[in-house]
Amino acid sequence: MELAYIPSPSRGVLHLGPVPLRAYAFCIIIGVFVAVWLGNRRWIARGGRAGTVADIAVWAVPFGLVGGRLYHVITDYELYFSAGRDWVDAFKVWQGGLGIWGAIALGALGAWIGARRRGIPMPAYADAVAPGIALAQAIGRWGNWFNQELYGRATDVPWALHITSSADGRVPGYYHPTFLYESLWCVGVALLVIWADRRFTLGHGRAFALYVAAYCVGRFWIEYLRVDDAHHVLGLRLNNWTALLVFLLAVAYIVVSAKKRPGREEVVEPGAAAEGTPSDATSGTDGTDGESGKTSAADGEAARSDAGPATGPTDLTKAEDAAAPAEDDAKTKTKTKTETETEAETESAGGKKS
Repeated sequence: MELAYIPSPSRGVLHLGPVPLRAYAFCIIIGVFVAVWLGNRRWIARGGRAGTVADIAVWAVPFGLVGGRLYHVITDYELYFSAGRDWVDAFKVWQGGLGIWGAIALGALGAWIGARRRGIPMPAYADAVAPGIALAQAIGRWGNWFNQELYGRATDVPWALHITSSADGRVPGYYHPTFLYESLWCVGVALLVIWADRRFTLGHGRAFALYVAAYCVGRFWIEYLRVDDAHHVLGLRLNNWTALLVFLLAVAYIVVSAKKRPGREEVVEPGAAAEGTPSDATSGTDGTDGESGKTSAADGEAARSDAGPATGPTDLTKAEDAAAPAEDDAKTKTKTKTETETEAETESAGGKKS
């Protein structure tokens, strides 16, 4: 008996009357909300409108769920279409079984449709939501814990997962908690993408490609630990080959994109800047300094103060009116002085004649 281990939940569903509340579904829903929340913050920081990420997610999420289920059913078809199996179970998503590769691929198609309808470049949107997708995966993996599925090899490490169910061919015992490994790895991927995005000003889809590449590295070794049934090709599980292929494609995209389109998009959502999007006054998660707009405005005010007040036609009229009395006084004083000098000269001449 192990002295230290991670216990498994006795059940993954609660019933609220006739309504089942499944932990697996809740993990996915929470993950989606976190991804949209973080993606929205990053999108605004890049100059987009608030709410755009959620609007496009309305397209991406359903497509992603369908794609994830299709990938799982196609790659594990014997679970649903072999002798003694019920093909209707292929539609029971709440029982588990979503392939991340299909979810990302078809989810990207849905996002592309939503982005195209709004005139938004798909690579810029993908960069904004990449860390959020990684966090959504990290949260979603806990659904596997509730379902007691997708665990690794038997082990005696202190953090071993204790499987208690014997349904669907499970053997109770202590196994590597691969759900936990992948969850922690995805959190690390999210932090890596956020840091690299700030440090290197990633753009044109390179932040998303970095997320894909980093995830594939972790998925490769975690997949190697799993013991659930899977198709093998040349001694490796199918998902290992998928991770390797997708990793190479992501790295190639980063290299080629950096050469052809360096830097980051200046405009991510047409018309957002003209509407006064608050991104200029907010320090964003993509490493841009939102105080620059405030500093420029302050410098402009200081320059105007140093240059003195502006002079318009009304001000000139007022200045002329104020100067007129002063000129009249000066003329009067000059006239008085001249008359006095003339009288003095006359008296002097009269004295001489006398």
